[in-house]
Amino acid sequence: MISETVIIGGGVIGLAIAIELKLRGTNVTVLCRDFQAAATHAAAGMLAPDAENIANKAMRSLCWRSRALYPDWTRKLEELTGLNTGYRPCGILAPVFEEAEGQGGRGAALRLRSVTGEQGSRGEGLSSSSPAYWLNKEAIHQYQPGLGAEVVGGWWYPEDAQVDNKALAQVLRTAAESVGVELKDGITVEAFLQQQGQVVGVQTNAGIIRAAHYVLASGAWSNELLPLPVLPRKGQMLSVRIPEVSPELPLKRVLFGQDIYIVPRCDRLVIGATSEDVGFMPNNTPEGIQKLLQAAIRLYPQLKHYPIQEFWWGFRPTTPDELPILGTSHCQNLTFATGHYRNGILLAPVTAALIADLILEQKSDPLLADFHYSRFQSKSSTSTPMLTHSANFSNGHHSAISPLPTQDSPLIIAGKTFQSRLMTGTGKYRSIEEMQQSVAASDCQIVTVAVRRVQTKAPGHEGLAEALDWTKIWMLPNTAGCQTAEEAIRVARLGREMAKLLGQEDNNFVKLEVIPDLKYLLPDPIGTLQAAEQLVKEGFAVLPYINADPMLAKRLEEVGCATVMPLASPIGSGQGLKTTANIQIIIENAGVPVVVDAGIGSPSEAAQAMELGADALLINSAIALSPKPAAMARAMNLAAVAGRLAYLAGRMPIKDYASPSSPLTGTITS
Repeated sequence: MISETVIIGGGVIGLAIAIELKLRGTNVTVLCRDFQAAATHAAAGMLAPDAENIANKAMRSLCWRSRALYPDWTRKLEELTGLNTGYRPCGILAPVFEEAEGQGGRGAALRLRSVTGEQGSRGEGLSSSSPAYWLNKEAIHQYQPGLGAEVVGGWWYPEDAQVDNKALAQVLRTAAESVGVELKDGITVEAFLQQQGQVVGVQTNAGIIRAAHYVLASGAWSNELLPLPVLPRKGQMLSVRIPEVSPELPLKRVLFGQDIYIVPRCDRLVIGATSEDVGFMPNNTPEGIQKLLQAAIRLYPQLKHYPIQEFWWGFRPTTPDELPILGTSHCQNLTFATGHYRNGILLAPVTAALIADLILEQKSDPLLADFHYSRFQSKSSTSTPMLTHSANFSNGHHSAISPLPTQDSPLIIAGKTFQSRLMTGTGKYRSIEEMQQSVAASDCQIVTVAVRRVQTKAPGHEGLAEALDWTKIWMLPNTAGCQTAEEAIRVARLGREMAKLLGQEDNNFVKLEVIPDLKYLLPDPIGTLQAAEQLVKEGFAVLPYINADPMLAKRLEEVGCATVMPLASPIGSGQGLKTTANIQIIIENAGVPVVVDAGIGSPSEAAQAMELGADALLINSAIALSPKPAAMARAMNLAAVAGRLAYLAGRMPIKDYASPSSPLTGTITS
């Protein structure tokens, strides 16, 4: 039976949504790659919207709503399973080492403030929403004995709480099983299959799985499926065991310190957490653990005598603004619930309720608008019109396009028509502004984008997706950086999703690069052919970058590639046309457009390539590395036009002897 809803991700968020949907009468399947790898395990279970001092108004409201749901939500889960979630409405104490101005002064033992719904600093605000109490030095040390001598006061947040995150994860999994959610473990989702704005299935390591609706809740791994700005933020943690016989009073309250927190459980203290931008680099490190221990001992010195019990780490899914991505997507039957960063445990109940309302009742809570993925898509500051090449200039300015004596047909690739025969790239520019100006000056209609570099925000690629007007430029995602066919296939799928998210719903183009050779950057012919065969089967319009090999070009055409893209010389070398004879053979035998790619360094070389009969050029380095990129982009535009016209007009014959330009008859003689 096909489930009504498939949820990608088996962490706390995915399971909470699954249970909510199932309890409302929907058949649900959860696809989980590795339950133990979920961000749940990089948490301490604090429910701390007040102690966290969340600045964003919408986020604070969302967190408050979720915290208010926790008592009934956990009670329902415990009734379903007979297991304990460890939920405790215990309040949270936030000690400080320096007393800030306005915190009540050392003479005030207890002073009430409110954590408000307006943006502001901790404890300051205009309206009462959630109380916070300032304790001076004497009061806080009486309230919680054993704090470090440097603690001069702190805030008490009575409405914050905690839950045992590991216990909650197990309770959710057990509850999902008990209500009839289908859990599929060890399933890696590789790609979304889309047609006409709908997801029609997900490609997995176990085959294609289909449903009526899909929810992306795969946390830090979401970016592997769609080009959402969700990246892993590694957190290291540890626990120490509380001795059975201890002369000191045990810690009874959660301590939320500066860059450290200590959470008491029945027999241990949980200490966390680092926050590291290291990708998916696993394992605990001496530096990370040392940092945690030093901060924890400063806050609560007696734990230095406690035996260490356990170390662990996990990956929190973070976005550029550290807020989650919730709600509708670019596909009608795909919903996002990811990017919860530090607040996944806290936000689980409200996320489940809002997403269930959205899917089953088409009811979109007003708060969801603040967490929609579209907030990361800003309007381009530079519009680049899709202009035809102009061959006529007057005083350095474009003139109206006049009819040419030699008419040319447009460039057609995979059924899509382009007037420009120059494609450009987006890499190697000194700034985003230079890239924008160069694209505009080139009059190109196709711009290639390195998917991996946009994903990882490589230098020069930050904000690149927003830098151009994709309503006027056709994106050509490329698989640059891929060394194997498998890598290229995965990145191609991601590139297609990136194009869709930027509004190009019907864009199935991919520039295929498989380059294991890091010195000469020569493409792998076998890997390229393997990847091309698979991508063509998946409906891609494949534009493969290849050596100037006529046999490979023909084979790629036979498997269904939309073009072939032979190199003129090694990529980025600027050596010009070194493979002229082979490119001529490819052009003579090709039934698809031939795009000369890589190595062209000057407009004269660009014109020469077009004079051979190439259908188009792809030029990046020669433009980007010029001292004046925009001027070079315009020069390449003119060269492409001139070369094409020269090819269509036909070259004069080459003779072995001179031939006078003027006739001999009718000359004046003495």
